[in-house]
Amino acid sequence: MADKGPKAMRKVQIESKKRLFDDFMKIDEAVVRFERFDGTMSPPLRRLNLERGDSVAALILNRRTRRVTLVNQFRFPTYEKGPGWIMEVVAGIVDSHEAPENAVRREILEETGYRVSAVAQISTFYLSPGGSSERIILYCAEVDGSERISKGGGVASEDEDVDVLELSYQEAWEALDSGKIVDAKTIIALNWLRDSIGGQHDPSDRHTGGSVS
Repeated sequence: MADKGPKAMRKVQIESKKRLFDDFMKIDEAVVRFERFDGTMSPPLRRLNLERGDSVAALILNRRTRRVTLVNQFRFPTYEKGPGWIMEVVAGIVDSHEAPENAVRREILEETGYRVSAVAQISTFYLSPGGSSERIILYCAEVDGSERISKGGGVASEDEDVDVLELSYQEAWEALDSGKIVDAKTIIALNWLRDSIGGQHDPSDRHTGGSVS
């Protein structure tokens, strides 16, 4: 049988599906069969999925000063293995019926105090496709400083405690290369930026067809 190739849609049969846990994060259990690469169907398999919706993230870039804005906050799931407090790009969950572009602008304002208009999408990717359906939609937002209308710091009513950091490009590369940055979306964003600069491209022109301003 001819190989359908990596992009071909193969058959999937969902024999049952139920929600085991329904809170801020949700866990679904499904019994599925799927078409294997040799064309046969797999036996029924139990699979779990952590469902929390899509999220957005943004690398905030001041090209004039050659600095990036990141945030630092406590992330309990990283506490036992370390470091607990994570340096990362701005990020948050897309609310129901909210456009991702509006969600990322809201998160940027809440966490850093920047009111941005134009954002350029860098990439969309799954964080842990073996166990979660969550996707990150990653953006670049270019600022010049005039857009900052508050100090940021997160939403007090949601018990957020966010420290806003400004790093030069060199400081960002050093944090990246030394392993100080351990967050996947931030590693992707900074490598994208470094590749854009190294390749003599304007970061705001890639994937967008235009300038971010």
